[in-house]
Amino acid sequence: MSKAFTKETDSDEDEPALPASMQGGGKNYITPQGYARLRSELLSLIDEERPKVVDIVHWAASNGDRSENGDYLYGKKRLREIDRRIRFLTKRLEIAEVVDPSTHAGSDQVFFGATVTYVDDEDVRRTVTILGVDEADNARQQISWISPVARALLKAREGDEVALQTPAGTRTLEIVSVNYPTAQ
Repeated sequence: MSKAFTKETDSDEDEPALPASMQGGGKNYITPQGYARLRSELLSLIDEERPKVVDIVHWAASNGDRSENGDYLYGKKRLREIDRRIRFLTKRLEIAEVVDPSTHAGSDQVFFGATVTYVDDEDVRRTVTILGVDEADNARQQISWISPVARALLKAREGDEVALQTPAGTRTLEIVSVNYPTAQ
């Protein structure tokens, strides 16, 4: 098949979109552990995965006709994916501002890195940890510091009630406890 009929480009258009607050010089707060994970992924891509795929593509290209060579075609596609991820991670790490939440250990005020337990106006108790955009995971009750819930909680203290604006209206959240990790 002619490459003219395939949608494969080397552009950055498939890279994950950054939140509006992080475009144009916004802060990329991240914990030391989150920074280490991103850096580890980047180094793994550069030092391990990319060289393996380059070897496969080189081997496949040496087999002759590339137009119907599945190893070659898949390898080239995988190389583009790896290079795109490397560019993305490099950009994210360049603007990362590492914040150690353990510096707030013992505080009852909500800052980046806090694990906050709150009760909403329907008596539903939730516990969330406020982390960076690149490390937040809803399945693990980790929310981004730019999320509406985190923005409502930030700078409040244990016992405070804060207003959370939702599409359904304003909800009240009462902060039950604030905890920080201890220094490692």
